[in-house]
Formats: sequence, C-alpha cells, structure tokens
Amino acid sequence: MTMLPQETIRRKRNGEHLAPAEIADFVRGLSDGSISEGQVAAFAMAIWFSGMSREETVALTLAMRDSGETLDWSAIKRPIADKHSTGGVGDNVSLMLAPIVAACGLAVPMISGRGLGHTGGTLDKLESIPGYDIQPSASVFRRTVDEIGCAVIGQTANLAPADKRLYAIRDVTATVDSVPLITASILSKKLAAGLQSLVLDVKLGNGSFMSDAREAEILARSLVDVANGAGVRTSALLTDMNEPLADAAGNALEIDNCLAFLRGEKKGTRLETVVLAFAAEMLVAGGAAADAAQGEAQARKVLGSGAALERFGKMVHALGGPADFIERSVAYLGRAPVILPVEAEQSGYLAACETRELGMAVIALGGGRSHPDDRIDHRVGFDALKPLGTRVEKGDLIAFVHAADQEAAEAARRRLLALYTIDEVEPETRSPILAKIT
Repeated sequence: MTMLPQETIRRKRNGEHLAPAEIADFVRGLSDGSISEGQVAAFAMAIWFSGMSREETVALTLAMRDSGETLDWSAIKRPIADKHSTGGVGDNVSLMLAPIVAACGLAVPMISGRGLGHTGGTLDKLESIPGYDIQPSASVFRRTVDEIGCAVIGQTANLAPADKRLYAIRDVTATVDSVPLITASILSKKLAAGLQSLVLDVKLGNGSFMSDAREAEILARSLVDVANGAGVRTSALLTDMNEPLADAAGNALEIDNCLAFLRGEKKGTRLETVVLAFAAEMLVAGGAAADAAQGEAQARKVLGSGAALERFGKMVHALGGPADFIERSVAYLGRAPVILPVEAEQSGYLAACETRELGMAVIALGGGRSHPDDRIDHRVGFDALKPLGTRVEKGDLIAFVHAADQEAAEAARRRLLALYTIDEVEPETRSPILAKIT
C-alpha cells in the first residue's frame, strides 16, 4: 500500500523510522513529479532535523539509484572500480588515478562533476582539451572502458534523475549539509554506474567543504557504511586540504600538471603521496593487489614504464580529443596572454595558506563559475605554487599567475600574496593522508 507523501513527511518530522518501501514510494513520486516541490522541500528539511539511520540512508540511496538507468559491465572481464572526492583546490587526482589503475588491470567508468563553489571540477579540466566529449554516447563510453580501461565523463540524464531534482531543491532550502542527504546524493550516482568497489577521498581543512575533523569523519563513516550496506566494497581516506594539493590550480594548468605527473616529474610531492595511496586502495579493493604495498608498487611500475601516460592519451583520443595530445599538449592547451611571477615580499617559511580563497581567486580570474551559465577561461589560474614549509627569501618566486590581461594578473598577484603567511618558524610537516575509514 502506497503511503501518502504527507504521512511520510510527518513520520520523519517526528523522528520515526521509515521503512524501505515508504522511502521507495516517496522517491518514485519525486521522480515522476507526483510529489510537489513543497513536499520535497519538507521531506528534505525533516531529514535535516531528524536525521536517518544507516538502514534508512541505504534505502534512500538505493531508491535514488533505481530512479533511472543502472549500468551493467558484466561483459567486461575486469573488476569495476571508481574513486570520488568531496572536492578541493588543485585536486586533480582523478586525472592520473584512472589511467594508473586501468594500466594495472581495473576498469574505471568514472562519472565526475563540474566545479562547485571554490573547488575545481574534473569535467571543467578535461574540457580544456579540444574535442574531449564529457557526455559521449553510451556505446562510446562502454567501448572506451572496455578497450582502454578508463573513461572520465559527466553524469548522463538517465543516471539517478531523482537526485537531480532533490539536489536542486536542497540547494535553495538550506538542506545541502545533511549527512544522509549528502551520502545518498553521492552514492546513488556511483552505484548507478555499476561499481564493484569504491574508494572515497574525504577532504578536511580550510580548502574543503569540511573544516571540522569530527564532521569529516562522520561523513566518511556514513559514506563507507552505506556503500558497503548497498553491496559495494568501499573505504575512505581523510586527506588534508589546508593547501592546494597539486602545484597548480586552474583547468588547463591542472591538465598540464597531470601530464607532468604521468611523465614522472612530480616525485616526492604531496600529490604523489595521495595518488599512490588511492591507487593502492583501489587495487586492493578490486582484487588486483594483495595489500597496499603491492598496490603501490604496481602503480609505480606503470608510471615508470609510461603505460599510465599512454592510457591517458588513448582515453583522450577515444573521447574525441587529439590523437597526438600527449606529444603536443602545449599547442592544444594554449597559454594565457599574461603570465606574471609572484615573488615573496619577505623572507621566511611559507607557513599557512587560505586555500579556499585561493580557489576563489581562480574563479575571479575566469577559471570557474559565479553563475551556472558563466563561460570558463580554461587557460587561467596559478602554477609553480610552492608547498607549505618551503623556505623563501625576499624576491623568490612562489608562483606564476596566468591571466587574460595585465590588470587581472596584477590583481591576482596581490591577492595570492595576501593568502600566504610567511613566518620565521618552520611549520611542522605531516602526511596529507590523515586517516583511513573502512
């Protein structure tokens, strides 16, 4: 028997436990439009106040997953794996990770997103590449995953459509920051992609959406518990986002950084630590490595041999990009008209960075969106960013600004200088991997 939507709202408002059938009925109404926008908003607010149990959140996630198409990869005789990040600045890990683990034997149908707020989006970065199609046909997507091992694309209209409607209403009703709703939103899309294993990167710090360690751990635990409850082997790493992860922030600049990484030019960096940690997690979860040490060794091997770089180039071409992109990336990515050095105004150690504001500075240059229909200038941003802990003398280079004109470049240079704290005391260094949740 179908329950009236107002009864479901009332029961959740009162803190009662909803049965899976009730949740499925409500999501069905959400998808077919029989439930009004006001009822959806009330449902979201009731969850925000009353929360959801693990079982309820699993039921909501599965109902949203089943609101549209679910992908079937049974014809591909490799483990199906993916990774999701909650978002950061200079976080281009997915770009390297997909071809690395594909070269190690996994299949990675990665459904990614655009920039959100101050964070960069994987799809925006890939659209720096001329011709790259972030929404290929189903046949091209499937063929690319089958033949190359990885394809990084955007969400199709048929994947978890209930989430699109619910998210749009959450966005205007102050209910975005609900752990059950965040969990169901992220995982419904990932589960619809037909995954067998999933690794989550939950960011913590002043450049992430989670600046409180306890809140980040609660979200990570919810994601892991619900995904495992839905039958997908899942773990999460909490990673530091108190400074840009890569030494570049901006779309084409992060693609260039990705290629440098795959060529072996970023050894010993925080970025390498994070990428190899996630590669190892994915390979273990997918059954391609016995433990993290073996997984990391496999990842290092395909990086050293050039196999991962080759996979990236083949993926780009299969999804519409140039066949010679790896060899001629500079010509294809282009360069901003103005490239301006940013020099330290005093001597000392780079001790702290206002990372969120650095992401906003990229948007101010035109590298992100203030409104959904804004056009992005893929060339702009920052690169050669020095990591925290670096000792600089007055006049030393700490970054380059890439801008559309001189005025914008000068403004960004001044803004970047204001975002870094230079101190005589050397800051304590720590691993960017903060914790693991299983």
